[in-house]
Amino acid sequence: MKRIIAAMALASSSLVFANSCPMHMKEIDTKLSSNPAVAAADMAKVKKLRADGEAFHKAGKHAESEKALGEAKKLLGI
Repeated sequence: MKRIIAAMALASSSLVFANSCPMHMKEIDTKLSSNPAVAAADMAKVKKLRADGEAFHKAGKHAESEKALGEAKKLLGI
C-alpha cells in the first residue's frame, strides 16, 4: 500500500511540474519582449536557459526544465 501511495505522489508531482513549465516560459517571453535592461552576457544566458527549459519540458524532464527556467527568471529579475 505504501508503494502505491508513493508511486501516486511521484506521478502527481511530475504533472505539477509539467503544467508549470509553459507558465514559466510565458513569463520569460513576456519579460524578454519588453527589452529588459540586462547585460549582453546575461541576456545570452537567459535565452539559452529558456531554450534549454523548453527542450527539457518537451523531453519530459520537468525538474530540469523548472531549474533552467528558474535560473532564467532570476537573471531577469522575475
